Amino acid sequence: MSRVWLALAAVALLAVACSPVERIAGDTNAIRTDAQALIDHGHAIKDAEVVERATRIDTTAADIHVQLTQVQDITPAWLSTLRWWGIGVAVAGIAFLVWNSGIGTFVRVAIGWLPRKKVTQAELAVDMLDPNRPEGDREYVAAMRAQDPEFDAAFRKAQTRRKA
Repeated sequence: MSRVWLALAAVALLAVACSPVERIAGDTNAIRTDAQALIDHGHAIKDAEVVERATRIDTTAADIHVQLTQVQDITPAWLSTLRWWGIGVAVAGIAFLVWNSGIGTFVRVAIGWLPRKKVTQAELAVDMLDPNRPEGDREYVAAMRAQDPEFDAAFRKAQTRRKA
């Protein structure tokens, strides 16, 4: 399954990175560089035909550069959709990694954005530890069980294991 996602990510990356106009411009630059090398070589060996043909190649490549300004990249709809899906999957993956690595919790604690349930549990714990308050261990556990059904289920399961 992970290979499928990797292949989709590679296709999306290629779709973003491979502009036909950019490839044509790059290839034309390479042609002009080779033509200039042939012109220099033709001058060195005094071969007028090599210089003339290389000059024509260079001129034609220069004309391609001029005409390339009139060309527009058109991305197929399916490729655009694939690109957006890839971006969405990447954002979701980054969010998943940030949250599961603990960075998300660290940021929430740092800015003071605490869940209401956790704040209530912390207040109960502070009240339980305060010697001037009548709340004790039993009240704290009862309040925790009343607030959190998962905690209540885990508590009951732990109680049955201890009795057995």
